[in-house]
Amino acid sequence: MSDLLAIFGAPEADAELLSEITRLHPSRVTVLMQDVDPNWAFDNSPEGTRLRGRLAELLTAIEGRTGASVAGMAGDREQLQGWRFDREVTGRSPVPA
Repeated sequence: MSDLLAIFGAPEADAELLSEITRLHPSRVTVLMQDVDPNWAFDNSPEGTRLRGRLAELLTAIEGRTGASVAGMAGDREQLQGWRFDREVTGRSPVPA
């Protein structure tokens, strides 16, 4: 079993990051959305709606391409304190966690 932390930032890098996640064949993926408003889940502005749509598309793509389960989502690195991952990917080369 491999646990992967996928760190999403700029939307332009999503395709590259999804390709890297697919290449690694993880069993479980946790998604971290960088640089988002802590209240993104309750933001009814067009930007908040776009972010939730993007997140839904990313989760669907990860599950569909890898068969991995998405174990959680975070909007801040501090929410993951104490969690352990085998790898982290950010759209560039994966690094050991």
